[in-house]
Amino acid sequence: MNRPRALVVDDVVDLAETVATELRLAGFEARVTNSGARALETFARNPADVVVTDLRMRDVDGLDVLDGIRRVDPTVPVVIMTAFGGIDSAVEAMRRGAFDYVTKPFEMDALRALVERACRTRDTGRASADSGRDTATLQRLVGQSAAMRELRALVDQVAGATSPVVLLGETGTGKELAARAIHAGSARAGRPFVAINCAALPEHLLESELFGHTRGAFTGAATNRKGLFVEADGGTLLLDEIGDLPLPLQGKLLRVLQSGEVRPVGSETVRTVDVRCISATHKDLATLVEQQRFRQDLFFRLDVLRVPLPPLRQRVGDIPVLIEHFLGRSRGRAPGAALNGFEPEAMDFLATYSWPGNVRQLENLVERLVVTATGPLASVADVKKALGDVRQIDPFQALLAQPMSLHELADRYIAGVLENVGGSKLKAASVLGVDASTLYRREKQRGS
Repeated sequence: MNRPRALVVDDVVDLAETVATELRLAGFEARVTNSGARALETFARNPADVVVTDLRMRDVDGLDVLDGIRRVDPTVPVVIMTAFGGIDSAVEAMRRGAFDYVTKPFEMDALRALVERACRTRDTGRASADSGRDTATLQRLVGQSAAMRELRALVDQVAGATSPVVLLGETGTGKELAARAIHAGSARAGRPFVAINCAALPEHLLESELFGHTRGAFTGAATNRKGLFVEADGGTLLLDEIGDLPLPLQGKLLRVLQSGEVRPVGSETVRTVDVRCISATHKDLATLVEQQRFRQDLFFRLDVLRVPLPPLRQRVGDIPVLIEHFLGRSRGRAPGAALNGFEPEAMDFLATYSWPGNVRQLENLVERLVVTATGPLASVADVKKALGDVRQIDPFQALLAQPMSLHELADRYIAGVLENVGGSKLKAASVLGVDASTLYRREKQRGS
């Protein structure tokens, strides 16, 4: 019987060797690399069944290792090792697809058990992954607000089309999740889904990532690289933060979208690819075009199907179900956690918070409290401490920021209250301090 293969990555070689030795005693075939860059090269030549990587390393950090591994094979679980001070980054790693994380100093027995569980989870999930349908991703478009119902309906419509898509929304609203849902519901679901953040890499590396390169094309290009367009052939490529794509690369991207031909850096050979592009941005691309920071022809090429994602402050009624969802996931990774829920006052406070980081910030908050809470219910004080810089919505200032008539204000407020109470006119009337007949009469007048 073949032994499961583990790759251990840490620039502190003694620790990496200690972890590898423990895994070998547990029946793994374990290899060690002392840098993130070398780990990615090693994995490309000889894939592992599980990767254990340190978060903070000198050349390529653990998040880059995670992203690189997932680009090659998203089914391979990646376990992150971090000091307690790096928990926020470890939470970010979980959001980006890490299997789990351990904080240093850790017990070797606990790490070994975690790695064994990661391998079992991968084996269990392979059959469902072969179907090509990312049902878990579709289910994570959580919420029953009108905004989320509209989003899910639009995602279903867009998934069935073949045109390029632009996802519009603030940071943390779940643009990559929506992109994965579109891919999962499309005819390309059985083919690769590949994502890249256009703001995360310098221009010369971004060009190589997108289009590939030949060996020796530039300093450090030790081997040929296919590039993400080729990796996504037949599937979907998400260009996250497309508004930050450098102008010279915009022209090259336009040529690929028009011709379907990719030419690696340093090569005279072109390759034809069939890729559906989904772009995502929190910026106003039309304004960037006016400012001559984004090519108009590329804008028109990409801006075919638009999918706007609502900020969390516009769907506060979804906060309880989102918290329940994130609590379930977090407690599944930390079964000994004490936290079971939030006190009513804490939930009221969360409904008034401005959520600059949107759903991602809420997810991170729940993950942080699951790790740090000592009691079953999180209080307002617990939430404020976990949030740090607390900013609440000033309702009066919010109204001044979007002037409207008194009639429109009343209509929108009543509609919001109705949504928050599940559509019950009796409950809404109680909140508004009016008789229910007033709401029925308004509804009849508007329908006439």
